[in-house]
Amino acid sequence: MGSVFSKSMSENMKSQQEFMLMNARLQLERQLIMQNEMRERQMAMQIAWSREFLKYFGTFFGITAVSLTAGAIKRKKPAFILPIIPLSFIFTYQYDLGYGTLLQRMKGEAENILETENSKLQLPKGMITFESLEKARREQSKFFIDK
Repeated sequence: MGSVFSKSMSENMKSQQEFMLMNARLQLERQLIMQNEMRERQMAMQIAWSREFLKYFGTFFGITAVSLTAGAIKRKKPAFILPIIPLSFIFTYQYDLGYGTLLQRMKGEAENILETENSKLQLPKGMITFESLEKARREQSKFFIDK
């Protein structure tokens, strides 16, 4: 009778462990999906911000370019056109970010860095560990208790 009971307990324990493993895996998958969803939303907001900024800056750039060109022609001073050059770089960058391929090029470069320059990505003093966090927490807790 004891062996039947221990066999049943063993099977129950094994099924409980499998359930816990499946549950942990499901929770991890949900966290990964949620993190990716948040990343995608942040990227969408960045692109939307860039497109909105481009509308206002494009208007400013257009008015400025026409005004400076008209001033250069009217006063016969080509130096009036010089501010258009740096403004055109800003305009081009914002256009490329909002509607061009800048994000794809940045992604490709980031992938290249991850593959070939991994040593540049290492944290000072290595990865954060549970022990280092606990040490910092205890020191901070001690600091607040003393004062």
